[in-house]
Amino acid sequence: MARSDTGLAQGWCALSALHDRIEAHIERALQSGHGLSVREYSVLDVLSRQESGDGHHFRMSELADAVVLSQSATTRLVNRLEERGLLTRYLCPTDRRGIYTEVTEAGRALLDEARPTNDAALREALDQAEQRPELTPLVTAVRALPAPARTD
Repeated sequence: MARSDTGLAQGWCALSALHDRIEAHIERALQSGHGLSVREYSVLDVLSRQESGDGHHFRMSELADAVVLSQSATTRLVNRLEERGLLTRYLCPTDRRGIYTEVTEAGRALLDEARPTNDAALREALDQAEQRPELTPLVTAVRALPAPARTD
């Protein structure tokens, strides 16, 4: 293995470790505080950022891409959230084959309640990871990313 490949592999391992640490920390905080998994929170968050009107809704395949899950795993997750009254599905008015998903008022309320927990857990996880020299450059890079524009 060439030296540059070794560095690339080590960088990938560090990135994976950072992701796993952050996700586990946030998972514990969301589960204990709000009964939500990281994936459930992500689905609610992504869907809550939809704009009203035609062309601004996610089909299941688009939602799966947005939350980085398989389509079948996304469908199971949406089913669970719908059973809890946090999401609702409806047929696309222009294409009866399309099914859209949107956050209910209860889902928005839970998301609003959970967002500060998610954000605090993310900050805590980054602070902890920053103490590990192999993760410090990645934490610095994450913190330097520009915030996306909010639509809500």
